[in-house]
Amino acid sequence: MTETFEPFEGLSHQAALAAFSDQSLFENKTWRYSPEAFPLTGAQLKEIDLIGQACFDFYRAQETLYLRSAEGKSLLRNREFKAPWVAQYLDRGKPIELIQHARSQAQRGSLPMVIRPDLLITEDGFAMSEIDSVPGGIGLTAFLNGLYRDIHGEALVGAGAQNMIAAFYRALSSRVPAQSNPFIAIVVSDEAATYRPEMNWLAQQLRQRGHLVRVFHPDELRPQGDVVCVDDAGELRVVDVIYRFWELFDLANVSIADFLLQARGTVALPVSPPMRPFQEEKLSLALFHHHMLQDYWRESLPKKSYRVLNKVIPRSWVIDPLALPPGAVLDGPLLSGQPIYDWKQLTLAGKKERDLIIKISGFHESAWGARSVTLGSDSSRAEWDAAIRQAITMADTSLHIVQTYHKPKRVQHPVYLQDGSAIYSMQGRVRLCPYYFVDGKQQQVELHGVLATLCPADKKIIHGMKDAALLPCVQVD
Repeated sequence: MTETFEPFEGLSHQAALAAFSDQSLFENKTWRYSPEAFPLTGAQLKEIDLIGQACFDFYRAQETLYLRSAEGKSLLRNREFKAPWVAQYLDRGKPIELIQHARSQAQRGSLPMVIRPDLLITEDGFAMSEIDSVPGGIGLTAFLNGLYRDIHGEALVGAGAQNMIAAFYRALSSRVPAQSNPFIAIVVSDEAATYRPEMNWLAQQLRQRGHLVRVFHPDELRPQGDVVCVDDAGELRVVDVIYRFWELFDLANVSIADFLLQARGTVALPVSPPMRPFQEEKLSLALFHHHMLQDYWRESLPKKSYRVLNKVIPRSWVIDPLALPPGAVLDGPLLSGQPIYDWKQLTLAGKKERDLIIKISGFHESAWGARSVTLGSDSSRAEWDAAIRQAITMADTSLHIVQTYHKPKRVQHPVYLQDGSAIYSMQGRVRLCPYYFVDGKQQQVELHGVLATLCPADKKIIHGMKDAALLPCVQVD
């Protein structure tokens, strides 16, 4: 029986229902409502701030790692060490035009302007399962911040919708510092259409502040010479910045993509996040823990950022079925305390040894959300076996990683019943998605909101679902 409580002062179910009924932020998506934001301590928020700077430093070091690997240069300053296999991993399965674009001189130093890691709250602190540079939820989190502002005031992380919306605009407009009011096109592909409503809401909020921001389908962008134009309510406008909301694996269905790739050296049209697939591969987290690259990361990252990443990134390995010479072993998880020499050996792992997650690294239609995720300890042996064999079979074009599973701890939070008649204390597990915005002028990373996804405790893999509660976060101490 669900223990319920009398309604108390907070966001009423009626107010939440009315707010979300006024506009759709996601197509055909529903979730649970709560009278209050999810609580975080000052110590947790301090660590989340450090994680944001560490992620930014990681992107910068990752770019250098990739380019030096691709160019056959030494990765270290004081001794010769080359690792061409790093670029080979990150380029696997990518079209040559995209690889050339990512390596071009015009793209040097181009990093994502919005950074969103996925952080699981565990008994030992945070575990970062991935970093997303094309994140959804910006509009939703800003909306929730505004909705709960009257309840929590300045204690709300991000302190309302306005701060997050303004930070999003600053990050994009900083790409064209010479323009006082640039025309920004948020371009949403068909594959990402679920997120178009929240992007429309975000653009509408910015227009109300006098900014030139609109949402377009890729087919609405028209290359003309060295510029890209759009029809803005009957007026032909030149686009100053593109906010890319399409996945790079979907380039064949994005009509503007060829122009942006082929004009890499002549067109000064900023695209954010940049079309650099090596920045969107989950295997980068496995490279962080790779034993051959430890000296590189220590040398290339600030000490504080290295310590933060070393603490929060779970041990991860690239599933590469390359044949080994006799006596050699894989850089992978142990089996019965011993190193493995063939990835197929993992099919023999017992349930206790299967606290591992297998997921595709990137550049594939199943690489986002939880589509490709298999948790070994929550799967049958047949499902686990199939996941490993699929990873091996697909390795020629799409690499997978295997990652140590850090189980989110149980928490409790008040949530409304579906009909809003009462509040009950929901036992669940939480994923935090902090949104960091990079000011291109100052090269500073700023936290402007945290989206908490509270799933029922029986769900091992946390993602947005109808039984989950999506909440902003508030500092409680």
